[in-house]
Amino acid sequence: MATPTQIEQVAERTERLLVRYRKLQRANQLLTEQVAGLAYERDSLKSRLGAARARIDALLERLPQIGNPPAIRPAPRKDAE
Repeated sequence: MATPTQIEQVAERTERLLVRYRKLQRANQLLTEQVAGLAYERDSLKSRLGAARARIDALLERLPQIGNPPAIRPAPRKDAE
């Protein structure tokens, strides 16, 4: 069997590089899609977190202040009448 010529060696290496390039392109495409999906999920979670914080803030506003309890009138005693 004859040794491959320089042109054949270059052609073979070029083919291997093309195969590798296509694999890397596909991997890059998959990673780009994954990043886009994760960014969408992050944005959705940030939105939900903001809504939850707003609900908590609204609930906290409705609570009485700790240092200022509301005035509580004692119930009239039945034997005092």
